[in-house]
Amino acid sequence: MFGVPVVVPNSSPVIRRAGSKAVISDYGSSESGIANEESFLFPLEVNEMKGASVAIMPSPVFLWRFKVLLFLLWGICCCKISWDSVMRMSANLRDLFLYEAFLYYNPLLLVTLTVWLWGINLWVFSQSSVNYAKVFDLAQNHLTHREIWKCATWMTIVVPTSMTAYLYLYSHGEVTLAASQPVFLYCIVLMLLISPFDIFYLSSRYYLLRTFWRIILPIQAITFSDFFLADIMTSMSKVFSDLERSVCRMVNRQVATIAWFEADSICGSHSIAIPLVLVFPYLCRLFQCLRQYKDTKEKTCLFNALKYSTAVPVIFLSALKYHVFPEQWVNFYRPLWLISSVLNSLYSFYWDITRDWDLSILSRVFKFKNPSLITSCLYGRIWV
Repeated sequence: MFGVPVVVPNSSPVIRRAGSKAVISDYGSSESGIANEESFLFPLEVNEMKGASVAIMPSPVFLWRFKVLLFLLWGICCCKISWDSVMRMSANLRDLFLYEAFLYYNPLLLVTLTVWLWGINLWVFSQSSVNYAKVFDLAQNHLTHREIWKCATWMTIVVPTSMTAYLYLYSHGEVTLAASQPVFLYCIVLMLLISPFDIFYLSSRYYLLRTFWRIILPIQAITFSDFFLADIMTSMSKVFSDLERSVCRMVNRQVATIAWFEADSICGSHSIAIPLVLVFPYLCRLFQCLRQYKDTKEKTCLFNALKYSTAVPVIFLSALKYHVFPEQWVNFYRPLWLISSVLNSLYSFYWDITRDWDLSILSRVFKFKNPSLITSCLYGRIWV
């Protein structure tokens, strides 16, 4: 390379550089010697460049720790700003305003927690070699648990940040800007959910929307994903109730005010929309059971539908508390509400134990002497 011939004896050991492959050359002729010399030196230069680039890039562990540190610093800042903002408010309005702030952001926080838990479910499925994509009829490009956690991480950052801004702006007298924070957040969530553009996992968003549509109108055969999501909705009925109150106050311009607390407010506890929203998930499951009975003719579907129908009188009798006189509520409607609540709780508990829950783990944990007797008492018959 520099005009000086390089002579390497045949008995010399294989020359190796850390991080590079072994170089074995045959220097039998002068031409081949020059060619082999260039081929020998070039990999060394390339390996030096690679070594420099690898030295510059941080390790994945360092990046992960750095992200965790930033996340903790962000959480501390949000807590500090929120605490200082709350302490600036007057004592007589502090509790009411905290309740209002909690009402706006509680639905989104619970949805965020649900997304986190769903990612954990997918992780457990993948670790247990469960083909959940086939069970839920998902496409090949479905979201993995890592992508679900990425979405949950962004939700965890955005929602508390908006709540912190809401508290800070209100406590510093910027009522209009404070009222715009939850409105802006809800609008962004809605636009991301129904956006027709290929952003933020378009196919997965449309799969979720199609499933919601099938739940609302169960005119086709019920799939596993349909009743699975509908069951989740029944567990999140309180989320739908708070969501209805939040949207009602945004539409009627009651955000960052205490007008909703007045007795004649249209967004108060006496609103007829609240029991309708609460009963909606149970009615969806009720109609799904009836549709499944139509397809399979199994009487079990009717008993399952009866379980969800027992929740209807509980919800509407509870709503009557705000529409009747106190004497009527105490003497007549309250006993009916208690009876319907007990019936719904007992029937749901019995159905969950005998039909829905798998309690076979109790036989392994407590090591019963006759586990088949326990199984017979719990399930009645053995299904294969």
